[in-house]
Amino acid sequence: MQLPADAVAATALIEVVRISGVPTERGTPYPGRTIALWTGNEAADALSLIGSLPGSEQHRCGFSPGWSVRAYGDSLELALFEAAFCFRCHEVRMHGTAVPPALATQFFDADTAPAQSLLTLFRTATP
Repeated sequence: MQLPADAVAATALIEVVRISGVPTERGTPYPGRTIALWTGNEAADALSLIGSLPGSEQHRCGFSPGWSVRAYGDSLELALFEAAFCFRCHEVRMHGTAVPPALATQFFDADTAPAQSLLTLFRTATP
C-alpha cells in the first residue's frame, strides 16, 4: 500500500479510531471512538506495517470499514491523513491535506500476514 511519503515522515502521532459509521460528506473524518494514541516507535512501526500491505484486487462488500488511523504532525491540529480499512472488501480509503487523488482509494490483501498483524494491532487496542 502506498502512503503519502511526506506525511509519513512528518507524523508525530497516530490516532486509532474504531469506526461507528460513515461520514456524511466525502473527505470528513470517519465517526467513531478513539481507542489508542500511538507515538514514537509505535507510530513508526504501524506506518511501516501499513506501508508493507500488499496490493489486491477489489472485492465487493459495500465498504464497511472497522478501523481508521489518523496521522498528525507536530502541531496536532489537522490530520495529515486518515486511512479507513475494510478487511472484508480489502479496501482502504484515504483523505486529508497530504493525500493526492491517486492514493485516495487502494486495495490490500487482507489475508496476508502484514494485514492480519495490522488487524491484530487494531483488535488489541480496542478496549
